[in-house]
Amino acid sequence: MKKENGKGDELMASNYIRFDWAMKRLLRNKANFAVLEGFLTTLLNEKIVIQKLLESESNQEDEFDKYNRVDMLAENSKGELILIEVQNNNEYAYFQRMLFGTSKLVTEYINRGEGYDKVRKVYSVNIVYFSLGSGKDIVYHGKTEFRGIHQGDVLELTPFQKQTFKVDSVSQLYPEYYILKVNDFNQVARSPLEEWIYYMNTGDIPDSATAPGLDEARQRLKLDKMTKEELSAYYRHLDNIVILRDNIYTERAEGHAEGRAEGLMEGRMEEKREMVHNMKSLNIPLDTISQVTGLSIEEIKSL
Repeated sequence: MKKENGKGDELMASNYIRFDWAMKRLLRNKANFAVLEGFLTTLLNEKIVIQKLLESESNQEDEFDKYNRVDMLAENSKGELILIEVQNNNEYAYFQRMLFGTSKLVTEYINRGEGYDKVRKVYSVNIVYFSLGSGKDIVYHGKTEFRGIHQGDVLELTPFQKQTFKVDSVSQLYPEYYILKVNDFNQVARSPLEEWIYYMNTGDIPDSATAPGLDEARQRLKLDKMTKEELSAYYRHLDNIVILRDNIYTERAEGHAEGRAEGLMEGRMEEKREMVHNMKSLNIPLDTISQVTGLSIEEIKSL
């Protein structure tokens, strides 16, 4: 996929399938685990082997969710849980959503009556195609530490705890969060992780890219391997992503325009009319259109 900058970006077809679509349709196949393992190995900086995929909390069947977000829950060879989520649409409470997701996994994947030593390590990997928070980097890592308020020292594990839990620090027992703001990457990839982000952003995999998993992606994530029906569904997905991205740019432009003359309000309404028309043509449910545009179902019907 190639992308031109600016409002209403057009997603242009290339030889490779978008990562979010691949996660939903292809990477859940055990034969394609090597692609996902390569990405996770690059991100977490340790060899990751996926033991199996588990049922995640938000495998939604709603039409809006089919293209708005997609997630996957994997268990690695250490018994750790890795929740990978792709989010296409802006969500102001996304930080809390990340917390909810990891908390739910911690409680769901421990059997009743088991001791707290059986709580499983959780990694939350979030690939966001919108501007989340305020920061200059494209990759953020969050973990839990306990720091003394008087001495400033970090609370450490005892030697017995290290030996029992097979970790070196308290933070390794707690969920860890990764946020990849892929839309903000607009430079030449100079590291394996940047090569992955470049692919997630553009859909292209340069011949020079050598990051783990990308060679497998070249072989298995090609458009020409899709059936006619799969291609049709895939291109509908791309159209929906364009609508979502246009909505994000529109909302951002409207925010900057606050306080301007009331004449601008009509322009905003015209944009929403066009958006509603496009979404109706894709047979998106009225309640979903209402959620995206902020218009009532009655208003939508009248447009």
